[in-house]
Amino acid sequence: MKAGIITIGDELLIGQTINSNAAWIGQVLSNQGFDLYRSVTIRDDRDDILTVVDEYMRHVELIIVTGGLGPTNDDITKETLAEYFQTELELHQQVLQNIEQFFAQRGKEMLPKNIAQADLPKDALILDNQNGTAAGMWFERKDKVLVSLPGVPYEMKAIMEDEVIPRLKSKFRVAGNYYQTIMTQGVGESFLAEQIEDWENRIYADNLSLAYLPSPGIVKLRVTSKKGRDDAHKVQVYLDELQKKIPQFVYGMNDVSIFEVVGDLLRTQNSTLGTVESCTGGGIANQFIQQSGASDFFMGGLVTYSNTLKRQLAGVQDSTLQAYGAVSEETVREMAAGGKERLNVDYVIAVSGIAGPSGGTEEKPVGTVWIAVAHPEGIVAQKFLFGNHRGRNLQKTELYAANMLRKIAMRIE
Repeated sequence: MKAGIITIGDELLIGQTINSNAAWIGQVLSNQGFDLYRSVTIRDDRDDILTVVDEYMRHVELIIVTGGLGPTNDDITKETLAEYFQTELELHQQVLQNIEQFFAQRGKEMLPKNIAQADLPKDALILDNQNGTAAGMWFERKDKVLVSLPGVPYEMKAIMEDEVIPRLKSKFRVAGNYYQTIMTQGVGESFLAEQIEDWENRIYADNLSLAYLPSPGIVKLRVTSKKGRDDAHKVQVYLDELQKKIPQFVYGMNDVSIFEVVGDLLRTQNSTLGTVESCTGGGIANQFIQQSGASDFFMGGLVTYSNTLKRQLAGVQDSTLQAYGAVSEETVREMAAGGKERLNVDYVIAVSGIAGPSGGTEEKPVGTVWIAVAHPEGIVAQKFLFGNHRGRNLQKTELYAANMLRKIAMRIE
């Protein structure tokens, strides 16, 4: 069963808005067992919409369209689809009541353009939008379906989950794929592939598939079965095997945050954590406090961006800074030790580095980062060379620091 995705909007084409809808819909449809034919982004243009829809109708059974359903003059998707399916617009009373209620609840005036959003194709099944004013539309032609959804991501996702997916399951009776995603940190994609080559070959021989999904500091391994949950046990056996094979890299499953994993670990051990940060400027602390209940284990952090504050807040010796510089093993170890004493915690993460793009030297190029973790039995420090991109360097520093702490707390070599 094939599906296609069409995202509409000039703002998507010029990069003013990131097209997150296409990625999310593609993942959802794949999980439901559809084969993705194509995903295209087009302008708010009548001819472009008609051309692409007509092409898709010849090649796929399902089309998902997002965008162009708003109240402004450039939102022409509704009228264009009504033209394609040879139907007329008529006032939909229930949608009009929903729009009136939407504005009343917010104490805002409803304009004629908002009222016009209740004019909907006569022959379409209307999909309720509980989060906005643009209703979704379900068109059918013979055995094919086109679904038109608003472009606002949270509105689109709600209609997909509440209305579209249940109807798709009923109409097409596709068997959803079953997949699990293994989260790894601290290893590159190519090196990881070498480490797990035998395991990967057995995955394919067992009629499963494996996808590498790399991002800065993290590589996800997605194991998929097209037989649905019938293969759940088989998949789990492979996951357990990989966890035992490379525990230094595997930290969790299914998009779980490494900071959440470490937080749960510290909470289980009844341990406390603090941070002393230079190059990340509090970023590591911010990652940990994103999870509810972080106060169970996270006590606080010191942002020691300057050498002055490294001395005053973390107790780094002036002689150390003079002899070795701020980005050094000696300095980061003293930051960790001083932070552990001053914050009175079981663990401290300390980081100091050259995020770039300026500030590097031949001896210490951009991307040089020292990370230290103070723990109840001592201090572990490690040097990393990340690269030239400031944002990725900061992101990687946060991730690698969390994984260092995870391995120490779990006594993984």
